[in-house]
Amino acid sequence: AKGVCTDVAGVVLAHADRLPDFTRETEFIALTNDENYAFYDGDLGSTDGGRWPVEEYLSITNEYVVPHSTAKYTRHNRESYMVGALARFNLNHAMLSKEAMEVAGMFGLKPVCHNPFMNNVAQLVEIMDSLVDSIGIIDELLDRGLEEESGEIEVRAGRGVGAVHAPRGLLIHDYTIDGLGNCTKANCIIPTNQNHANIQKDMEELAPAIIDKPAKEIELTLEMLVRAYDPCISCSTHYIDVNFR
Repeated sequence: AKGVCTDVAGVVLAHADRLPDFTRETEFIALTNDENYAFYDGDLGSTDGGRWPVEEYLSITNEYVVPHSTAKYTRHNRESYMVGALARFNLNHAMLSKEAMEVAGMFGLKPVCHNPFMNNVAQLVEIMDSLVDSIGIIDELLDRGLEEESGEIEVRAGRGVGAVHAPRGLLIHDYTIDGLGNCTKANCIIPTNQNHANIQKDMEELAPAIIDKPAKEIELTLEMLVRAYDPCISCSTHYIDVNFR
């Protein structure tokens, strides 16, 4: 399996020169902990510095609305921040396996990387790391066998806040439950919403830099930028209709 991933990395590397050399310094936010490459648990961390319990997510995400969009935007220390594989890599690279870091080295990916197009490379690095981790988990299960787990649930009132990483970035869920088990309040902040402002800021800086390129190349490059963030399917399948004047 690791060999297949290395082969895939080689194929991607053959086209790496097509990745735009574009950087715009921004803030990256992801889960982080002291034990592993955080996907499922940890605190909220920032490349600008700082670490906070997940329960304090509202002071980090700071959702707001803008006149030109029905989607909410987020911001923390700056006008925008990025979540996703590149954010995880920038914060947690020290926890990656040797094999994963070898893939990163193939592409010259080093922290802190501010090129959003390298998010897809960071995803490839994570695939290798997950393969290595999966092999270890499977071997452990084969050695000790499966353990029975209780499915019993006791209904009680309370509030729960959790954060995990979907492949495209930080996903936060916040639920309040009453004594009957009914959800009386819910708040979900998804990765694409957290990336909206950062995508816009990237576009505002990238567009003037490529304005002298042919129209089709400009459109393709801007579409590549959006898709580099791995947005949800309703966003990723659209094309950009640029009105050249």
